[in-house]
Amino acid sequence: MHKLPSISTGYFLNPAFQREEPYGAQRARILNAGALASAEQEITAWPGYRVTPQHALGDLADALGVAAIHYKDEGARFGLGSFKALGGAYAVGRQLCRVLGQRLGRDVQPSELLQGTLRQACAGITVTCATDGNHGRSVAWGAQLFGCRCVIYIHATVSEGRRQAIERFGAQVVRTTGNYDDAVRQADHDARANGRHVISDTSYPGYMDVPRDVMQGYQLMVQEAVQQLGAWPTHVFVQAGVGGLAAAVCAYFWERDAQQRPFFAVVEPTRADCLLQSARNGKLTAVTGELDTLMAGLACGEVSLLAWETLERGANAFCTVDDAAAVAVMQLLARPPGQDAAIVAGESAVAGLAAAIGIARGPQARAAFGLDAESRILFFGSEADTDPALYRQLVGASAADVLDGTAA
Repeated sequence: MHKLPSISTGYFLNPAFQREEPYGAQRARILNAGALASAEQEITAWPGYRVTPQHALGDLADALGVAAIHYKDEGARFGLGSFKALGGAYAVGRQLCRVLGQRLGRDVQPSELLQGTLRQACAGITVTCATDGNHGRSVAWGAQLFGCRCVIYIHATVSEGRRQAIERFGAQVVRTTGNYDDAVRQADHDARANGRHVISDTSYPGYMDVPRDVMQGYQLMVQEAVQQLGAWPTHVFVQAGVGGLAAAVCAYFWERDAQQRPFFAVVEPTRADCLLQSARNGKLTAVTGELDTLMAGLACGEVSLLAWETLERGANAFCTVDDAAAVAVMQLLARPPGQDAAIVAGESAVAGLAAAIGIARGPQARAAFGLDAESRILFFGSEADTDPALYRQLVGASAADVLDGTAA
């Protein structure tokens, strides 16, 4: 058996969490089962859709003293390398339907976009967003799929590899100074000046519809995972940037059974912990500065308002892990203990698992989170090697080497 990495996990148990609180109409206006059914109908019709794999990591579960660990691997989602394809591209389609519906004076159906009957009309519309990489790639892919134009903003520390990956889908890429939140503001400013449509995964006052669509698309991944499991997990650890993914997962379980929902932990980088700080302060709290973390997809300093509607009272705990923990878990998954499957996990995919390893191996934290020999933990591996060069540098092997079992 591998020796597991030593991981220090910071955590804060959420005093606002109430098991008895129902999901409620206000949260249902953000995410709900009916809207998920619509998203499922649309997304499953896209070319290349297939359910992503879920790995049962029995040897790792034994090492952590729990009953089961399941890892939903989003690396193959539509060939984009991450779960983001479910959100950004779906929101592009929804926004195009709204814009064209207003122009044409009738309801426009997603199937019309997919069939290409309105492609000429789409060509005159430009979508835009800021990104750490994966969301922008999804928006660019959606724009290419439906035939509209696309401008993507990346901040100073986004890698050149991720820039090139976005450009391959025909998008114009603009690099800005500052951090992710600065890029969000620049994209919004330029969109207003140039008549573009912002497809953001973060919400703010006056901008709610599109981020809601993004989050609703994410829930298809949760539904797949639950169907693959056959039974609900007892614990879920989900990494967070602005909080959209974490809120989508949390809301899925909360809406369906408030009393029996899993223990839910949100995990952030130590240098970009806006959700933990908001929970600690009992109000939205921004984290400023460079937000310098290797987990680029989680390097966000401001919480999405829609996400906070769910996570403020729906999360049991908020956790933090550092960059060294992320690298250690990337390496662990590439060279797993025992007979577990080797998994290619990018640096922003592993924060949830890293936090769980740290919690499970600390007696006090383990008790606080209710982890025991009966626990069944679910993780969402949100990306694969979305920057192949960086992945090879951090893991010491390529994705191909990992998957064919030749990673030294």
